[in-house]
Amino acid sequence: MNKRSYPYLTGIILLIILSVSCRWQGEEDFLRSGFLNPPDSARPGVYWYFMDGNISEQGITEDLEAMKRAGIGYAIFLEVNVGIPSGSVKFMSEEWIDLFAHAVREAERLGINIILGSGPGWAGSGGPWVTPEESMMHLAACDTLLTGPAVFNARLPVPKPKKPYFGESSLTPLLKEKRDNWYEDVRLLAFPAPDRNNLLKNLEEKAFFYRPPYTSRPSTAPFLTADTSEYPTLNKSAIRKDKITDLTMLLGRDGILSWNVPPGRWIVARFGKRNNGAVTRPAPEPGLGFESDKFDTAALGSHFRQFTGRLLTKVRPSPSTSKGGWKMLHIDSWEMGAQNWSNRFMDEFIKRRGYDPVLYLPVIAGYIVNSAEESERFLWDLRQTASELIIENHAGYFKQLGSRNGFTLSIEPYDMNPASDFDLGAVADIPMGEFWAAGYGFNSSFSCIGATSVGHVAGRRIIAAEAFTAGSTEAWRMYPGNMKNQTDWALTIGINRLFFHTFTHKPHDQKLKPGMTMGPYGVHWDRGQTWWELSSEYHMYLARCQ
Repeated sequence: MNKRSYPYLTGIILLIILSVSCRWQGEEDFLRSGFLNPPDSARPGVYWYFMDGNISEQGITEDLEAMKRAGIGYAIFLEVNVGIPSGSVKFMSEEWIDLFAHAVREAERLGINIILGSGPGWAGSGGPWVTPEESMMHLAACDTLLTGPAVFNARLPVPKPKKPYFGESSLTPLLKEKRDNWYEDVRLLAFPAPDRNNLLKNLEEKAFFYRPPYTSRPSTAPFLTADTSEYPTLNKSAIRKDKITDLTMLLGRDGILSWNVPPGRWIVARFGKRNNGAVTRPAPEPGLGFESDKFDTAALGSHFRQFTGRLLTKVRPSPSTSKGGWKMLHIDSWEMGAQNWSNRFMDEFIKRRGYDPVLYLPVIAGYIVNSAEESERFLWDLRQTASELIIENHAGYFKQLGSRNGFTLSIEPYDMNPASDFDLGAVADIPMGEFWAAGYGFNSSFSCIGATSVGHVAGRRIIAAEAFTAGSTEAWRMYPGNMKNQTDWALTIGINRLFFHTFTHKPHDQKLKPGMTMGPYGVHWDRGQTWWELSSEYHMYLARCQ
């Protein structure tokens, strides 16, 4: 190298060092600035609950201004009925919609983001506008034992609906009447009565009639083990698929079957669609109705038009240039149970699994077809089809409908979810978990770890959590000082946006303290607390961490 080039080389090296140093200094300045003055996007949020008709324009403004003073940046807007006496503003009335529009305008003014739930209540997507034909369904069955040879000409019994997960008390008399009166036949099958009356184990779970919450109750099993040792015994009572006869064409509209029964003992199994009893609990009374079909885009589209669509006629999503306003939709924890049938489920099953499920329908009633292993494989295919339909036709389509109107989506994908928690969470722009206040009996903290896993794999930068859900044992006893340890736990596992449960809307004069609450639920994270005006430093700590 020519000695005269040394100065040039030295200069180049110095320039590189200087540029790197400047870049590092710039990054350090950015981090320091962000720590001292966190952006609004880093602020925590609240569940903003409204108690069935107890709502006022002044209260909305004062709620949002109190959030702003305390450093809250997000509010999930939900209206419920948890036993608090109803107010005068009827859910989805013109007055109610005008008040929602007022909330959006005030949120835009104050730089707070409003996130609207997917329907009335805190879970699900439904309402009084959902007909039984558009509701969540299950395939019900009932058997009639016949002996031949004989000529049978009589009315068959109608399969009864299954008991709803939350019991018959969750249905109003009108909804119960609608559920009980609606029924549509799917298939009528006949097969030789098996010698032994062995049924599949854990059928309710495997066939998605019942989906227990493998989440918060200490007594529930975390998984189902395969009873492989019983397969040989079960196989002795199996029905040969080639012996199953489809009698659907012989069943009249009046339910009368005319059939020449062959010699022997025969089971005639009637299969039909029934509403599964899932309702929009705990919705405000005017919003109480059936949950919409989670397998069908047409049913979800109808619900979207009746709820979110009606709001969009009065108030549009806030522009991206606005620091606040209505920009997001939300699907809360899955608490409406499972479904295993729909109007087009048979067609979807054939398209996705590649075979006709008709001759396997007795498996849904607990019978063994060909072998226990083959029957279990069919139930796996049924569950896989149900999972795919929920991901694509419910969560995925809901996201599409929202995106067309400028909304992003957050999802809590856990609890009684019949699909994969991971796949459901991955649909969201912001996956969410939930954790209860320390000391309470429910433990759903695993859902936070699940949400962070979704975020890491699906590339989601924001991972949120419904934070410090509580019952009456915690309620007024919680405050920032005794919540910090659990807060830090949530941050260390990857949660970077907390939504406190709960900020209850205060529709009345501020002189009434503590004002409206959500009854026994939540840690009362609202302006009714004596220390609310002192909470801004805790929220600033969260913003810096998040």
